Amino acid sequence: MCASDARLTSFRGFRIVSTANSNKETGEDNDLVRKRIYEIAKELGTTSKDLIARLEELGMPGLKAANSVDDDEHALIVHMYEEQGSPEASAADEPAEKDEEPEAASAAASAAQKTSETGLSRSASGAPRAPIVSVLGHIDHGKTTLLDAIRKSRVVDQEAGGITQGIAAYQADLRGQKITFIDTPGHKAFTGMRARGAQATDVAVLVVAADDGVMAQTVEAIEHIRAAGIPMVVAINKIDKANANVDKVLSDLAQHGLTPEAWGGDTITVELSALQNQNIDDLLEMLLLVGEMADLRADPKAPLEAIVIESHLSASRGPVSTVVVKNGTLQEKDWIVAGSTYGRIKALTDGVGNRVEKVLPGNAAEVLGLNEVPEVGEQLEVAKNQAKAKKAAESKRQEAAKPRQVRRPMTLEEMLQESEEDVTTLQVILRAGSSGALEAARREMEGLSVKDVELSILLAGVGGVSESDILLASTVGEDALVVGFGVKTDPKARKIAETDGIPILSYDIIYDLIDEIEKALKRRLAPEFVEVKLGTAEVRDLFKVPAGVVAGCYVLEGKVVRRGQIRVLRNDVEVFVGEIASLRRFEDDVREVQADRECGIRIKEFDDVQVGDRLDVFELEEVIA
Repeated sequence: MCASDARLTSFRGFRIVSTANSNKETGEDNDLVRKRIYEIAKELGTTSKDLIARLEELGMPGLKAANSVDDDEHALIVHMYEEQGSPEASAADEPAEKDEEPEAASAAASAAQKTSETGLSRSASGAPRAPIVSVLGHIDHGKTTLLDAIRKSRVVDQEAGGITQGIAAYQADLRGQKITFIDTPGHKAFTGMRARGAQATDVAVLVVAADDGVMAQTVEAIEHIRAAGIPMVVAINKIDKANANVDKVLSDLAQHGLTPEAWGGDTITVELSALQNQNIDDLLEMLLLVGEMADLRADPKAPLEAIVIESHLSASRGPVSTVVVKNGTLQEKDWIVAGSTYGRIKALTDGVGNRVEKVLPGNAAEVLGLNEVPEVGEQLEVAKNQAKAKKAAESKRQEAAKPRQVRRPMTLEEMLQESEEDVTTLQVILRAGSSGALEAARREMEGLSVKDVELSILLAGVGGVSESDILLASTVGEDALVVGFGVKTDPKARKIAETDGIPILSYDIIYDLIDEIEKALKRRLAPEFVEVKLGTAEVRDLFKVPAGVVAGCYVLEGKVVRRGQIRVLRNDVEVFVGEIASLRRFEDDVREVQADRECGIRIKEFDDVQVGDRLDVFELEEVIA
């Protein structure tokens, strides 16, 4: 065994510290200098993703970019990578193999471009771009203070009541690498903006106060982030407070499916104090790391992909919109369309008010020049000239002016009838009047068990059904419904639900709720049928008619019905199963013929009936659980 192999064997038993705050080591490791995997990747001049993939090939699986290792493990990684793992070294050592398998190498490169660990889509070509980050969380947990610390400006003092009143975008710079932040309001009245903000971004920061833990709006923010399908980094804020309890926050996160990396999970957490400007760079480092692992790329020459994240009417400047560019380039004097509004860009200003001529991917800017204030969430399009811009906007205006079909509140059965046949997941947002009622309803619902059908409680909380609940339901890909147990529905929420076709089901008795949901779950399965025998007839003669062959029969028992199914048995062996095409008694078409009577039966798509055959008549009944 060579020295490298011996050290590799030793390395496989090493202890990984999985936390973004790895300086807080305890015990015998206190005096060791630890280094994170992504820092080693920078040292080697490669990306964290490439280094982790290479080390896994060398027999070091399970590493994550935020893991930290001690000096000996650091030296071993560098040695193994440079000696055996470097792509350049591998290419030099095995030129023949590379030449022999160009297609395999191309396929691997293609797969690497199409897939990322976070599941984010990205451009197949182009240069890396800045990650676009949304900051979410419970009110007063320090979102604005955090952004203030990042931007080095005082925003909190300018906001009414200390609560963010609108959405804007700002950019931070960490050692030459940029991150674009969307300032997403956290107050309950602005929940709609929160969902739109998350959809416009690549990564979300979930701010949780160390002295408060996971609260109701924190859970709501978690579900909005999950619905948007973007990765998150948890910023545990206010660690400078005397009653800060980081362990409780980690435990709360784990209970909501966010197992911290420090506990062996996948959720990156950063402990910080926005007020004291403590560990802010650690947060930025983690955000850049997530962006790097997602391999976010964009092409400035590609068609424009930009989203309106805030808009308002200024008395001095007219309609003002804040947009974030994800691909392509936005330039002054471009003719643009945003929903039913259009115009020529008069000016572009960045997050600190500087005039810019163009906005590249990963950046945000204020746009002046639209003829009206666009809706938040609208996509920007570039038009060749004024005529085409006006035509596109007018087309969208006419489309928006068409009366939308207002749907009455659907029952659960009606919702399932409209669902795709292969959908077997029922997404539920649950609201109850008290914590006790909520836990009882949730426990009963989670206890439901139906084969091949899954019940997913997307969000559960105390209080009436709100606009936020309807908004969340509308952003879920699968079918979703809102269930209220002993609570009322806000009139505005009901109006939106009727427009968007979101079912709201209300109950006062828990058993009614459980019974209907259980029936709904079972009806998502392929229906089960059982045969119900109606009667038996014997073929005693045959008559040829233009439509086929009619069997002259005598009904031995039960009855023969016109709409029944029929099984042909010959010498007790089944030869055909089908439907009755016609049933006659003498010259008349009849619906049924009772026992001990004669009749004529023509079998649909089967003329090979013979004298002596026995005909069993039955119908199929759906099994209702």
